[in-house]
Amino acid sequence: MRKAILATLLLVASGATMAADNGIYLGASIGDANIDIKQGLAQVDSDDTGYKFIAGIRPLDWFGIEASYVNFGKPKDGSLAADADGISGFGVFFLPAGPVDVFVKGGLISFDSSISVDGVGDIYRKDGTDFAYGVGVQFRLLSLGIRAEYEKFEIDNVKDANMLSIGVTYTFL
Repeated sequence: MRKAILATLLLVASGATMAADNGIYLGASIGDANIDIKQGLAQVDSDDTGYKFIAGIRPLDWFGIEASYVNFGKPKDGSLAADADGISGFGVFFLPAGPVDVFVKGGLISFDSSISVDGVGDIYRKDGTDFAYGVGVQFRLLSLGIRAEYEKFEIDNVKDANMLSIGVTYTFL
């Protein structure tokens, strides 16, 4: 009898979990950001803690549109420091499997990047728009999603800009 009650509760909970897929969502992530900028003799190739704020809409089980502000922290390499951030927009393709989604995304980032020297200030500054893409997995429980993802940003004059993060989203139905 206990097994039947437990099985019924799990079935009801999984149905509620799977029904919370679509809608508008907000979230935030934190993780390890890597920047490798080289301009002339100045080069910074280092990691720092990065973060991002996410807003999106998922009108279909398999597709969503997402925008985010991403900040790569301020990685340092000796007396040099890199600074990069941007606003990104993605098309996100989901492969739902119960309460777990695997996703890939592609889009654009409008970025600002710079290299500064301690005590001197900026010696290099660049902004523009370039391609960005990523992959990830998320676990959904009702309206709450817990996600892990890797994003790569093809920023002009930056050899490498990527972020490995973990975050949460909340879907408003």
